[in-house]
Amino acid sequence: MGDAHRIGVVGLGVISRAYLDTLVGHPAVRVTAVADLDASRSAAVAAELPGVRAMSVEELLSSPDVDTVLNLTVPAAHSEIALGAIGHGKHVYGEKPLAADLPAAYAVLEAAAQAGVGVGCAPDTVLGTGIQTARAAVAAGSIGRPQFASAVMVTAGHERWHPHPDFYYAAGGGPLLDMGPYYLTSLVHLLGPVRAVIGATSRLRSERVIGSGPRAGERIPVDVDSHVSGVLEHANGTLTTITTSFDGVAATAAPIEVHGDAGTLAVPDPNHFDGEVRLFELGGTQWHPLPASAGYMDGTRGLGLLDFVTAGERRAPRANGDLALHVLETMSALLRSSAEGRRIELTTSAEPPAAVPLTAAAQWRGADARRAAQR
Repeated sequence: MGDAHRIGVVGLGVISRAYLDTLVGHPAVRVTAVADLDASRSAAVAAELPGVRAMSVEELLSSPDVDTVLNLTVPAAHSEIALGAIGHGKHVYGEKPLAADLPAAYAVLEAAAQAGVGVGCAPDTVLGTGIQTARAAVAAGSIGRPQFASAVMVTAGHERWHPHPDFYYAAGGGPLLDMGPYYLTSLVHLLGPVRAVIGATSRLRSERVIGSGPRAGERIPVDVDSHVSGVLEHANGTLTTITTSFDGVAATAAPIEVHGDAGTLAVPDPNHFDGEVRLFELGGTQWHPLPASAGYMDGTRGLGLLDFVTAGERRAPRANGDLALHVLETMSALLRSSAEGRRIELTTSAEPPAAVPLTAAAQWRGADARRAAQR
């Protein structure tokens, strides 16, 4: 494999710990630098990790000791950091969405193409056994010809648990841009790209109350719609109804269901790497769980970055920028459709990336996991 690929992490919020737990110690990569607007936070993280330096954001973006910038900033800063990294000849892998809006996302991909560097983007949960087993079942004809699907995400809002939830309710936030990438990326894996959408949105209230942490009880403004419903027309003719909401409490529906003329598939939460895939066959009497047949086992955040840096010339990275752009356009079109009251045809497309064969954890995890698996 050669020398380990060097990673610099920008943004050390809640999600960064999960990434660092996956990446630090993995033989394919070496985390060399971390940066955050809060210098004390980056210093504290660097102190925990041998060989990792705390830097300013600009120092990290220009550092000769960084090959790929892992961009874990808030959505509003995604494109700024990505463009800064690309301007210094770095590859970029970022948290979803690719950018806060479509023009910024196009700018990132155009700059990367001109600079000859790669762009990758979460979510990578879709590479786990949950979505990949479901994808394999659809491909194998377990439900016959897919006819329609549903995707449902309902929660009372992230302010109940997140100590700094402001960005969820600011431009680039909301339930669709926050959680939609998991569902829409999964739907592209399962059913292929989207060609047109119809959307409708609403907003339950203009303020939210932080429920935990040092700011508990503080009221924050809601500047985006907090409920989004829509219909997706896939290029293959399948229709998907989608609901993403910060205005409900719970739902009994499976996160994703795919209905065919020979059966229905219940797909687990795409925000997780695993989960039970269930099949109800035409003429049957009950749901049957399907054993894991594809995907990375025991996946954790950062797996998509590992896939990104190790893909080489064999194949395109699975969590790639073109797919993230298509997902972002789909979400943007749903919001635009609601605002304009009409059906919107998409201008982008993205083929489902290469399917993931069933892969044991010891084959993709770091050296510690491999040693544990050999005991």
